[in-house]
This record gives sequence, structure tokens and C-alpha cells, in this order.
Amino acid sequence: MKLLVFSDSHRSLRSMRDAVELEDPNYVIHLGDLEDDARLLSCEYPQLAMTGVPGNCDGFVFSPLQKVVTYEGIRILMSHGHIWGVKGGYGAAIAAARKCDAHIVLFGHTHVPCCEQAEDGLWVMNPGSIRDSGSYGIITISDKNAVCELKRV
Repeated sequence: MKLLVFSDSHRSLRSMRDAVELEDPNYVIHLGDLEDDARLLSCEYPQLAMTGVPGNCDGFVFSPLQKVVTYEGIRILMSHGHIWGVKGGYGAAIAAARKCDAHIVLFGHTHVPCCEQAEDGLWVMNPGSIRDSGSYGIITISDKNAVCELKRV
């Protein structure tokens, strides 16, 4: 299974379309800024399942600011990242992931890509800004194991 992860699209639908065409994912995760971008993308790819969270630029929203999803036994905690103060460090995001027994924590907000695995196996991924640098994340899940990586369109 392949998950495609976007953040900070800020109306850059073309780069998201390019990544979808290039990667042919099973699912798309959008980490906000702007939440409507994911809705527009889902209209163009109705067969592609999408989920996401709003960002700090999404204004007043009813959607939850963080969400836990599970794909093939892999538990993923996601938020745009502003609620965890990720511009000042990833500690709060990592603590939140460990508290809910996540295998992966996803966030954006900084526009700076990051993908690393902690000693305890927790993956920490910020796909960066699909608008600014064309960067995005890929999560590959097989046999109840996940591998995360960063790519660019």
C-alpha cells in the first residue's frame, strides 16, 4: 500500500496532480494549508481515498486539528503541526505520537521537509511544502511495516 502525503499546498493543485500521476497512490493524506485543496483534488480523482486535517491558514473550521488513522495495522497521528509548535521543535509532536501509540507522526507548517525514524521505531515526517519546493512524502506499508521517504515533483 502506498500513501501520498502533502502539506502546505496553498492552492498549488498542479504540483499535487503531478505527484498523484507520478506515484499512483492508494490513499492521499493532506496536512492542511489549505484544506480546500484536498477537496478540489478529490473531485479530480474521485476513485482516490483522501483524508486530512486543516492548517493554521484554513480559518474557522469544524474539522479536528489532529486525527489518528490506521492503514494495514499502522497507526498514524496527523496534524498540521501548529498545535504542537513544530516551528520551535518536534518534541510535542513526538510526545503526542507516543501517547497514542502511533507508528508515524505527520505534520507540516514549517515548509521544511523532514523524515527520520527514532530509535524506538517511530517515524517522524514533515513532507515540506508541495507549493514551495514540490516536496511530498511517501509511506509504503507492507507486512505490517512502514517505510517513509521524501520526494519531489
